Amino acid sequence: MKITTLGLAALIAAGIAMPAMAQTRLTVYTALENEQLAPYKKAFEAANKDIDIRWVRDSTGVITARLLAEKDNPQADIIWGVAATSLLILEQQGMLDPYAPKGVEALKPGFRDAKNPPAWVGMDAWMGAICFNTVEAQKRNIPAPKSWADLLKPEYKGQIVMPNPASSGTGFLSVAGWLQGMGAEQGWKYMDALNQNVAVYTHSGSKPCKMAAAGEYVVGVSIEYTGASMKTKGSPIDVILPSEGSGWEMEATAIVKGSKNLDAAKKLADWAASKQANELYVNFYQVVAMPGVTKDTPNYPKDAEGMMMKNYDFAWAAKNRDAILADWTKRFDAKSEPRG
Repeated sequence: MKITTLGLAALIAAGIAMPAMAQTRLTVYTALENEQLAPYKKAFEAANKDIDIRWVRDSTGVITARLLAEKDNPQADIIWGVAATSLLILEQQGMLDPYAPKGVEALKPGFRDAKNPPAWVGMDAWMGAICFNTVEAQKRNIPAPKSWADLLKPEYKGQIVMPNPASSGTGFLSVAGWLQGMGAEQGWKYMDALNQNVAVYTHSGSKPCKMAAAGEYVVGVSIEYTGASMKTKGSPIDVILPSEGSGWEMEATAIVKGSKNLDAAKKLADWAASKQANELYVNFYQVVAMPGVTKDTPNYPKDAEGMMMKNYDFAWAAKNRDAILADWTKRFDAKSEPRG
């Protein structure tokens, strides 16, 4: 039925509702921290009023396993905020739909897949760090560690909590960083010794820092930005970047091959690579994909980007992930917390 301008006005005056613009419901798989979901969703939907994000959120390992399990019947449209190492695995399985977002050439070269068009594009970076509870340490006369090696000292026995690498991207980047930095033989020897001092392995990368902040343990091997946030909120912790350097990881965006909402997924990929998005990322991460986007974050470690391991090999980590996790699980999983 054709409705003229006058007819439309008459319908409105008569109180007859016109159908609202149809929204595309975009299924987005993510491992972003919960506090990031609302601001990212709000900003994207304000710029794309015809798209409604439906989050499916879990830790990195769980999301990666879910995507692999759904390979033949993909449920996600796009991945936004999952470790680049995981996306490399999905790329190897032919599960990503390469796409060059608008403006991708403005991003740091290391923050994108080298292929053209890229299968994934980086957003921000985070690194392994030590959250150290100064109050509890003073009570127990435990000195502040300066290095990963320090965590093997007997005074830390039962006072360390860290993430399980099979379920946490932060846990995996720490383990992969030790193996790359020390070499495989020495890396596993280090973890064997560290395990003697670890009280529990969690299934969340941020949880060890929160547990240290709450005084449950003195040391949490965790994420540097979580430590800075907890300290700013008043927690009695110091955020320590070990002298040997830290393994690190990128969060990234990728379109899932077989997406039922490809046009909407491309709009999100475009927005995720934009300056507006990077200006949101920097509220949580000091290191983001777009050059020049920075923020002075309270209590964030100085020169954090300089403390990232040099030549950290994402491709090696992705290629060897299954073997690393199988070995780690066999050796250390008995100390993991129950899965909730």
